Parts: sequence; structure tokens; C-alpha cells
Amino acid sequence: MDLGIKGKRALVCASSKGLGKGCAKALAAAGCELVLNARGAEALEATAAELRDAYGVPVTAVAADITTEEGRAKVLEAAGRIDILVTNAGGPPPGVWSDWSRDDFIKALDANMLTPIALMQALLPGMMERGWGRVVNITSQAVKAPLAPLGLSNSARTGLTGFVAGTSRQIAGSGVTINNLLPGIHDTDRATSLDKGVAEKQGITMDAARKQREATIPAGRYGTAEEFGATCAFICSQHAGFMVGQNVLLDGGGVNTTL
Repeated sequence: MDLGIKGKRALVCASSKGLGKGCAKALAAAGCELVLNARGAEALEATAAELRDAYGVPVTAVAADITTEEGRAKVLEAAGRIDILVTNAGGPPPGVWSDWSRDDFIKALDANMLTPIALMQALLPGMMERGWGRVVNITSQAVKAPLAPLGLSNSARTGLTGFVAGTSRQIAGSGVTINNLLPGIHDTDRATSLDKGVAEKQGITMDAARKQREATIPAGRYGTAEEFGATCAFICSQHAGFMVGQNVLLDGGGVNTTL
């Protein structure tokens, strides 16, 4: 299927590896010019070179912490005109509700709510003026079914979801869509980190911890960055212009809900 976005310019955050890289790869395959961002310069440059070589598209790599004002300013200056924005940032660590301080919540909100909002506020006006744009926020399945140890993430990502619900409908008439993509368990560093925590807590091997979590997923496996990226690219495509303010689960059936 031709996604109709060849030549569009996409900014993909946290895209040196994992789900962000999966999205960048799928957009590059569709012919998009890319602006990639991550904190680690070495991994980011390696990903940029990989995508240039594989797909022959222009790729700009900007190493910066997107969750800071300075980092966002650096990325936005290098990005210029952006047609597609994919926001993404690593989630805060798991813990217990009684241990989280105000500072813990502020840090989580800065990374997983206020940073995506700031990027949208910076880039939506240009998209609206040109009459076309796509925003995909990578959030979490926890927006639909909160996970108790991830209370910091639950709070921040649910706040972002509320912002998108209203804003997406305000701007839809300009040809710009905003949607959220909610990953379940995917085979990424984040999943490995969570599995490690389970293994240490229960005194079991990493392989046992993974099999234990796979058993909770109807699909019987972890998702892949490639299929996640393909879903993201479709939401960014010309075919998804009527999709507004949606929360799209990609979780292998893990969240047991009707709606």
C-alpha cells in the first residue's frame, strides 16, 4: 500500500532504538525525510546511517534531551518544517505509591506529558497553516488499564491523553490529526528492564520472567518494533485522515476490554 507520505518531513523522538526506531524505519520505508532525536549521540548516528543506507532518504540526527527546554530548542531549530511528529520518551521507573515524592511526579510529567505538549504547541501551527499534518504520541497500554507499579507513568500519560482528546478535535478541520499509539509489551530495552525487576523480586531467571509475562498475552509473545512502526506509519498516512483523537492499542490482546 502506498501511504502517500513520500517527501513528508518527520520528527521522531527517542528514535535511536526500540519503538521509536521502529517508527522511524517504517516512515523511512514510506519515503519520508527524517529528523531523529535521542540523548545518546553514538547510537543515534548509527541508526541515522542505517536508515540512510537502507532507504535512501535524508536523515538528520540531533542528539539532545528532548525533555528539557534546551534540548527541545536544539531539536526544533534543526528540524525546521515538520509534517509528521512522533513523540516518545522513556517511561519513569516502577515503584510504590507511598514512596513517590512531588519531584518524582514533576519529572514524570515533564517527560511524558509536558514535553509532547510543548512539541505539539511548537509544530501544530505550521501544520495547520499548510493544511496537513500528523501527530502520533507513543503512550502506553496503561492508559486503558493502569499498572499499579507504574503509577508515575499512569499519571503522566493519562494527562497527555486528556490534552489530546480535546486538542485533536479543535484542529481536525485544518487537515491535521493527533492520535495516540498505546504499546503493550514489546521486545525492547524497557521490557528487558521490567523483566529484570520481576526476576530479581521473585528469584527466578530472566527467561522464566519473560515466559511468565508472555503467558498473560493472548498472542503468546511480545510485540516487535517493526510491527509497531508499521502501525505508526499507517496512522501518519494519507489513509488515516479521518482518525482523530484515538487511542490505538497494540498489545497482542493483553488489555481485556470491550472499548
